[in-house]
Formats: sequence, C-alpha cells, structure tokens
Amino acid sequence: KGIDPLSEKNVLMFSVGPLTGTMFPQASRFVVASKNPLTGGWGEAHAGGFWGPELKLAGYDGIIITGKSKKPVYLFIEDDVVKICDAKNLWGKKTYEAMDEVKKIHNDEQIESVAIGPAGENLCRQASIITRNGRVAARSAMGTVMGSKKLKLIAVRGTKGLDIAKPEKYLETVKKWYDKVLAHPYTEGRVKYGTTELIDLMQSIGRLPTRNFQSGVFDEADKIKCDEYKKYLLRSRADYACLQRCGRFICVPSGKYKTMGKGPEYECLDALGPRCGNSDLESIMYIHHLCDEYGTDTIETGGTISWAMECYEKGILTKKDTDGLELKWGDADLIAELTERIATRKGKFGNLLAEGSYHAAKKIGRGSEKYVMHVKGQEMASQEGGAQKSMGLADAVAARGADHLYAFPVLDEGTIFDKEIKQWYGTKFLPEIGIRLSEKNKGFMIFHNENYSVVIESLGVCKYGTMVPPALYYDDVISAMDVTMGWKITEAELKKIGERIVNLNRLFNVREGMSRKDDTLPERLLKEPAPEGLPKGHVVKLDEMLDQYYQYRGWDKKTGKPITKKLKSLGLK
Repeated sequence: KGIDPLSEKNVLMFSVGPLTGTMFPQASRFVVASKNPLTGGWGEAHAGGFWGPELKLAGYDGIIITGKSKKPVYLFIEDDVVKICDAKNLWGKKTYEAMDEVKKIHNDEQIESVAIGPAGENLCRQASIITRNGRVAARSAMGTVMGSKKLKLIAVRGTKGLDIAKPEKYLETVKKWYDKVLAHPYTEGRVKYGTTELIDLMQSIGRLPTRNFQSGVFDEADKIKCDEYKKYLLRSRADYACLQRCGRFICVPSGKYKTMGKGPEYECLDALGPRCGNSDLESIMYIHHLCDEYGTDTIETGGTISWAMECYEKGILTKKDTDGLELKWGDADLIAELTERIATRKGKFGNLLAEGSYHAAKKIGRGSEKYVMHVKGQEMASQEGGAQKSMGLADAVAARGADHLYAFPVLDEGTIFDKEIKQWYGTKFLPEIGIRLSEKNKGFMIFHNENYSVVIESLGVCKYGTMVPPALYYDDVISAMDVTMGWKITEAELKKIGERIVNLNRLFNVREGMSRKDDTLPERLLKEPAPEGLPKGHVVKLDEMLDQYYQYRGWDKKTGKPITKKLKSLGLK
C-alpha cells in the first residue's frame, strides 16, 4: 500500500494462461501486471505473439520480478536453466535491435523475447513492452516498471512440450472452436482488413476521436480509410495459433516516411492520426514504427501529444513551454519529433510530456487538466464513450484506468450481433441493451462482459473470436478446459471466477484510496454535447449507469467499495 510504482518494492509479474501454447484459436496471450505508474492503482497489459507459448514450452506459468538491479540486466530462460545476464551492451538499444542481438549472443534464432526500449530505460510513463514479432503489452506503463528494475528484456527458449489431459478429444474440440470462429459473419472482414476497417466504421457512426476528442468525425478520414491502407499492405500476419490474421505487414517504399514492417492497427491509426488532426497515412505508419522501436504505447503517446496540441491551441501552452515548437494540428513531422522527444526525454518539453498528459497537466496547471482525456490518470483509447454509452461506462469503472478491453462492449455496435445479444443478456433488457446511444441496462452489460472478459484473459486466449466476433462462449470454454486440463467446471463457477478477479482488482484500487469519485470520465464527455455525427447532442449520463453497475456488482453505491456480503460470497473475506 502506498508504495511508488517505480520503487524496488513494486513487483512485476509475467503470466500465461492454462490454454496458452495449445492449439486452440488465438491461444498466444500473456499478461504483465504491476502497480500502475500512471494511476497508482492496478496495472496490467496483455499481448500475443509467440513469447507466451515459448514460456509455457519452457515449463513456466509465470515469472515474478522483485527488487531492482544496480546495473542493466536481462533474464535468459532455457527450459530449467535461468540466468541473469549483463545487459550493458544492450542498454540504450532500440527494442528490435536488442532482441536480435540476444539471438546472436546465444546463437539461437528460435529465442523469443520481450523487451523495453529507450522509453522504458528513461522511465517515460508511456513505456511499453514489445515482443519479437511486434505485439505489444502497451497499457499501464508496464515498460516503465520494467525499466525501473533495470531489466532490458526476457529471452526464452522452451522445448518441453505440453501435457494434454484428454488427447483423444483434444483435436476434435479444437476443430469445433475453429469452425465456430470461421463461420461467424464478422470473421471475414477481420481476416481481410484487420482492425483497420474500424476507421471506416467509427467515422460513419461519429465515434472516431478527433483533435483530442473535440469531435467524433474527422473531415479527412478518407485519406486513412481501408482502401488507402491497402495500397501499402504486403500481407496479413498471424500470431501463434491465430486464424484471423488481424496483423498487417506494410511497406512505405520511399520518401521521408520510408518504412517497412508491422503495420498500425485501428488504435494506433487514430491515436497518431485523427486524434492529432493528422491525415498523412505514411507518417502514421512511420511514427507507429518509431513507437515500437522506442517502446512506447501509441495510445498514451498520441493522447499526450493531442492534449499538448489542444493546450497550445487554447493558449495554455506557448513556445516558451514547448522549446520553441509550434504545436499545430495535423503536423506529421511535429508528431514524429515529439514521439522521439518523449522517448528520450529530450529538452524541457520532451521531459514534461514523458510524464504523460495527466501528470504533465498536474505539473503545469493553468487549466490544462480539463483537456486530459483520461480515467484515473490513464489516457482513453480511441473509443468515444459519448457515441457508445456502454463504452463510456466501461472506461469509467475499468480497474487499470481508461480501458476499452476490460469489458470490451461491442454487441451494441450493430445488428450483426442480434443473436449474441439474446444469448449473452437474455431478452429481459431488450431492446435498450442493444442500442448504442442508450444508457439503459448498460450497467448489467458491463457487469456481464467484465466477468467473461477476465476469464478469457486468464485462459491466455485472445478476445478476437471469443468476444469479437462473439463466436465462442462459456460452453466452449468449459469443453476446452476439460480436454486440456481435465478440469470439470460449470458456467456458474466460471462466472464466479470472473467476479472474483474483478473484485480483487477493485480491492487493490480501494486499498490505494480510490472510490466512486474516480469512476468518472473527462468533463468533455459528461458536459459537452457531441457537435456532429450520429451522436450529435449526446453526452454520457454516467450516474444512472454506475448505480445499476454497482447494484449488480454488490458494491456500495455511495463509495463504490465492495460490500462485506459480496466478498464473503466470493470467498474473498
């Protein structure tokens, strides 16, 4: 309680789930958890790729890092061999370069690594942790915690294989999962476009955060839509056991933004694009690559830059504050420059922005706090809660601060999910629960979604296929756990596990002094009616949704704290 997230007393945990490394679709995930340097509360970040399965094949379900090294080190794991190695020659290198160097040091191209870049080394609050193939544990500044421990990377080589409880039923069950995901009508678009298709969708429904959430409609969205993106697309790319291949591999062949590698997905496209008023797609691809190399979260980076741009627009920041830079909306070169200044803490202004928008605003004051689009200190993702009320509530109550993935409410986004709405929520709350711009019954939706979502995360499975598209549900989880681990478990027991996880996250935050007052949204979403698009005139009426959510959670409506009766029912007291 009360410790500094960057002190040696903080603990950094890497974990995989019981399905990680199996053949089930998207069973590639791992989680990093610690106290959050942005919020001072619970922090976690998730990623796919191949590192999680490799850790599982080495025989480990998790790694717990305590204390702090006096000098830069990296952790090398090869099955039962675990070494803490000198990272003097890796410190200062960018992420991909450092991971390539470790392969050479150990003469093994099959090594999988997770690493921080200069941003983590410099304790920037935007710092992420990245895998060899570019999947990023980005949120909650987990890379900052890793940097505070002087831990450059964790390299893993596993050769042990996995034990399957019921091998005779295993492949049959895996095939059922694959068939269900592939048969869902939403899957085709995700395979074809990845999450880049969301630019077109969000623009059409007024949910594309623009110029620091001043609008949900971007006047130059046509320049970054799917058809434009395809001009740079080389191929799709998949994580371990992934059938949706939502990753992109792109090439900008020439010019000042020349780059080739992992392509940006929706969140990055908006964070470094419309959110900063930027419609130069080539620059977004280039800056996205900078973020990966320096090890910064694109959401937190873009959010910080767009906050600074609005403060400059409103005269709160001047050239005296910005080291002489003119912060203009849509200036792609400036966004690239600020990205590097943040990661390296270059100059007075770079050093300020490296604290993240919330902490930077607290330092300078002058009314700048009003324009930080955060929850509990963490930047909001590119999900406009005013245009989808369920997302507004999801952001407000999420444990790690603003978080579109903790509950991941998507079933009210369109009629394509009418079948799943009835399966997940029943008919009692229809039709309002499926209406994007209605606050009614969203408390139940977020309660339900969080319980399922954290179970999926704990299993080590990606939410694409389980929640988007919602092709798999509790009965599928039950069969997977049976054939893989031999666990006999019911839907009610899984839901209780989900509730326990959410309540434990909540108790962590309550211990750190958080309450209902922290379950809120930026003033812009609560008081400023949307200026255009489908949600024109709408604000988020949060209190009525919070009351219903707390009721289902069994939390005190005045304080937001779990009541004793609820904790006892979950075996937490």
